[in-house]
Amino acid sequence: MNQIQPDILVIDDKPDNLRVLFSLLHRHDYNVREALNWQTTVDMCKTKLPDLILLDIMMPDIDGYEICHQLKKWQLTADIPIIFISALNDVFDKVKAFNSGCVDYISKPFAFEEVLARINNHLELRRAKMEILQLNTELENRVKKRTQDLENALKELQNSVNIRQELQTKLLNIVLHDSLTGLPNRVLFIRKLEKALQQAKEESSYKFAVLFLDCDRFKVINDSLGHLVGDELLVAIARRLQASLSPFDTLSRLGGDEFGIILENITDINSAIILAEEILQKLSIAFKLSRYEVFMNASIGINWGSRDYEKPEYLLRDADTAMYRAKALGRARYHVFDPIMYQEAIKLLQLENDLRRAVERQEFLVFYQPIVSLSTGKITALEALVRWQHPTRGLVSPIEFIPASEEIGLINQINLWVLQTACETISTWYEQKLLDDSLCISVNLSARLFSQRDLISQIDSIIEQTKINPIYLKIEITESVIMGNSIAIKNILYQLKERKINLIMDDFGTGYSSLSYLHSFPFNSLKIDKTFVKRMQENQENMGLVPAMIGIAHSMGMTAIAEGVETPEQLAQLRNLNCDYAQGYLFSRPLPQELIIDLISSSPQW
Repeated sequence: MNQIQPDILVIDDKPDNLRVLFSLLHRHDYNVREALNWQTTVDMCKTKLPDLILLDIMMPDIDGYEICHQLKKWQLTADIPIIFISALNDVFDKVKAFNSGCVDYISKPFAFEEVLARINNHLELRRAKMEILQLNTELENRVKKRTQDLENALKELQNSVNIRQELQTKLLNIVLHDSLTGLPNRVLFIRKLEKALQQAKEESSYKFAVLFLDCDRFKVINDSLGHLVGDELLVAIARRLQASLSPFDTLSRLGGDEFGIILENITDINSAIILAEEILQKLSIAFKLSRYEVFMNASIGINWGSRDYEKPEYLLRDADTAMYRAKALGRARYHVFDPIMYQEAIKLLQLENDLRRAVERQEFLVFYQPIVSLSTGKITALEALVRWQHPTRGLVSPIEFIPASEEIGLINQINLWVLQTACETISTWYEQKLLDDSLCISVNLSARLFSQRDLISQIDSIIEQTKINPIYLKIEITESVIMGNSIAIKNILYQLKERKINLIMDDFGTGYSSLSYLHSFPFNSLKIDKTFVKRMQENQENMGLVPAMIGIAHSMGMTAIAEGVETPEQLAQLRNLNCDYAQGYLFSRPLPQELIIDLISSSPQW
């Protein structure tokens, strides 16, 4: 393949033909050898393998077809290209030649240029084939070496895999367990819950339950005694819970001060209830920590492991919902999940979503309820009350959406919007001479709003924009406002007082303020809650606390406003008790802008 002169073997029984081909090929730098018969051919091939063979068909003893056939059978010569040069020109002869294994067929008489061209082509093909074979051989050797290298590397890799598997097992244990208590964490708990749910679907006799436990007021421990004590308490709680469970049950720390329990192979929900009661009893015993003795209770939600659940997370979710119901009912108790609770939770979630959109779309309205002077019987003020015009549900009661808006932090935006809208409306009515400019506007502000540092500046901005006289603005707050940071709240209230804004304590008597506490704040009026007004009529002989409340207001230089007045009898009683103002359905329900203007224009008097 790398020879300078390609070696060509010419097989022909006629010396003249041999001589002609020898002469012609030799002049073109080919090394030419000659053979007159089959035996000579064999000897020459054994001496040196030619690069190409030129073969005549008409040979003595063994013809060219057979010679070609034998050469192709012989392993040494099987890959050598053979070209027939023959006077036989019949198609049958050519087909027979190709069937015997030749690569080409040249008919006599021939043109030497054609012979030379065909020889060159087949030598090039052979050279390319030999190069491919060599490359394949080299590639096979490299593959063998690479295979050996890979086998060695595989052994090393297997050792590494074994080490990593051991490490992975340790890491997986860390990932699936709580680092503080060593209990399964939420991820592992959900996996075990999924397995239990699947088993319940496959085996009708298999029953299980899920308990969701949350420590009551655990934050107080962290805030007062520190997180280290809190962590020590969590470990102690985990150990006490474990003591109540069987080896077949699963206890998990779900996060913070929350724990989950899976009770397996139980007969009915009573098994879970009995366990919950036992846990509550054990948790009620003091925890003796390293430096402190701590008392801790918990609220527990219980959910039956129904096979109807699609996902284990839903089981845990409903147990969580039941736990929150237990907290709402007073804490340190358990509650069993009822599907109605889920519907209520979904309804609340929808309400919260709708509320957020309502704030963006400004779906709220301000209604107004008159406040009547009991000395003149005339309307002297209006209380601005927010209403929600829901796009599909219609008018939504504030009893339904105000608590939700406080829970999700939207109450401040709603409060300020009501204040802004009410002030703008009253200011416009003053300009249009629709109202006597001495009529006051009363607006409720949530306790949450008083935690905003810029509350005063926001109120100042509203007053400046609406150009309302602050003396005709009254702000109502509940007792819960002053029960927080009393110093900060007192500062805010006195700043409002400096601006000539009247302050009303709303729902007086329903909170926890003491008289001395009340005396420290600059209120102008006390608003008596409607529950006390209602009781006053129910017991004609004993007016209840209403006379005392009116007396307290007057003794502190305040006016008294009675809410929820619905009958003439209540109105007469309040007048006899020298109550200053009243509001309620006897006078009017809360009305939209156009209707309250009509009411005021009619100059009613009671």
